Amino acid sequence: MKNLRNILLVNAISSGLTGLLLIIDAGLFANLFGTSAHAPFVGVGMFLIAFAIGVFLVSRRKDRWGSEVLFVVAADTLWVIVSVVILFLQPFTITWIGYSFIAAVAAWVAIMAYLQFTSLRMNNPTI
Repeated sequence: MKNLRNILLVNAISSGLTGLLLIIDAGLFANLFGTSAHAPFVGVGMFLIAFAIGVFLVSRRKDRWGSEVLFVVAADTLWVIVSVVILFLQPFTITWIGYSFIAAVAAWVAIMAYLQFTSLRMNNPTI
């Protein structure tokens, strides 16, 4: 379980730091994405901080945490799916840098989901 705990902790830290960066410097990200709207970046940042707190709490649990980890994996997987849809449909008028950021974050989140799920399965073969 130590490995899973560490993967969850990395997910919590990376999500929290990304959220803080989006909130603290929403203007920079808006500029990189080619928009003047700051609110979407602040909103996503707030969501990521809340998510990071939840993942951190799951990582600190001492007893069974299969369903909680599956929830984190499901949330990460949903993030990746939405990102892929955005990348293919390109519904927003943003820069290629913006779409590159979306792709990079989706790749990182996919790695986190995969590592969390495989580590959970190693510790709980019935899942």
